[in-house]
Amino acid sequence: MTSIIQPRSEGAGGLFAWVRGSGPALILIHGVGLQAGAWKPLMPLLAADHTVHAIDLPGHGKSPLQGASSLTDYADRVAQYIAFLGGPVALVGHSLGALISLDLAIKRSHLIRSVCALNAVFERSPKAAQAVQARAQALAEIGKTDPSPTLERWFGKTPTGALQDAATSCRDWLTSVDTTGYAQAYKVFAYHDGPTRVELDSMQRPVLFMTGADDPNSTPEMSIAMAKRTPLGSVQIIDGAAHMAPVTHPTDIAAAIIPHVQKGAA
Repeated sequence: MTSIIQPRSEGAGGLFAWVRGSGPALILIHGVGLQAGAWKPLMPLLAADHTVHAIDLPGHGKSPLQGASSLTDYADRVAQYIAFLGGPVALVGHSLGALISLDLAIKRSHLIRSVCALNAVFERSPKAAQAVQARAQALAEIGKTDPSPTLERWFGKTPTGALQDAATSCRDWLTSVDTTGYAQAYKVFAYHDGPTRVELDSMQRPVLFMTGADDPNSTPEMSIAMAKRTPLGSVQIIDGAAHMAPVTHPTDIAAAIIPHVQKGAA
């Protein structure tokens, strides 16, 4: 049966979502400054066998911030949404969304079947930590800045074709996002260094760590290191992809997600 993307609907936790497909619930959690629409290329590839919920994080898209100021606050809101659905669910998170997904799998594993952590950070170098925290500080002090440096990190200096279209969409989202929500989410992302080694060692859910081979900040080495420490961890590196792999390489991402989610549901 063909499914159609439905209008955003408010669920528990005050979160809005695009919903598509039928079957077990699969929740997609975007990164800082983006919104549910960032998953548009990937959703139809996952919706054949799952009801896919692409949520707007607090302070993004149509979801109100409502005081979210820590990773735990964001995870609480997503947990309420999962409980609203009746849980447990499969989670796919990108960047900040990956950190939220991993936090839920560690601390509220009863709500989670499996996790796909896309472009997640782990133990940043001092130089990388200083750079991302400086960007967070700039957002806090002066509000939204020119997104061009961010887009260049994500797509290169002169994207063409589908990459150019993706860059244009991301520019629109970054320039229209709520200023306070964006700054708060960036602060959470910048000052969170990923799960600890002890947390990874204790993870009881299947986790697939994926990132782009060309991602300079959520590096392949980070995903490989996390997968090695996670008892049910696995890793896949997407050749030719960078930080926005879910947007630029949806077919490759879906081909890895689908068997992982199916295995987690078995």
